[in-house]
Amino acid sequence: MEKTNKLIAEFMGLTNHHNDNSIMLRKTPEGNVVVYVYDLDYDSSWDWLMPVVQKIGDEYLNTPFDETYSHLTEQYENIWTLEDTYKAVVEFIKDQNN
Repeated sequence: MEKTNKLIAEFMGLTNHHNDNSIMLRKTPEGNVVVYVYDLDYDSSWDWLMPVVQKIGDEYLNTPFDETYSHLTEQYENIWTLEDTYKAVVEFIKDQNN
């Protein structure tokens, strides 16, 4: 999960620390915030994952949240659980990166 959590974090604007692969940086108006890769909870928290779904809708599909979720459901099939939604988000990001 660490690799795919990191993929999502990059999609969400975090960057890799230049000297340490276990650290990512989140840029804020106050400066950089250190986020440890092992603390990325996209795979286990709706609170972490739902902003990713929102970003997909806002920046890629131009749809409101519920339509974005419906689109992901149609494209990646049956995303009713956190695990399914996580997998759909990862597949969407991988598709965008190709």
